[in-house]
Amino acid sequence: MKFIPSPTPVKYDFQYSATINKSGRMQYHKIKPGVSKLRIDRAEFIQAYNDSQIIALRPVQLPGQVMAFQLEFYI
Repeated sequence: MKFIPSPTPVKYDFQYSATINKSGRMQYHKIKPGVSKLRIDRAEFIQAYNDSQIIALRPVQLPGQVMAFQLEFYI
């Protein structure tokens, strides 16, 4: 999946991420830039994705992991 970065910095309040750990399980995080990184459950991640005004979405693809779908979004 190709990602084209914005030429201007994006100002955001929170970043949410869904990534795969080394054992293959999904981990969800809510990140306040420069302040905290909080692990959240799947339901909270889905609710934030469905109910928030998303200003940017970034797919995260690790080399050799073409089947793993990871992403970050910013609100």
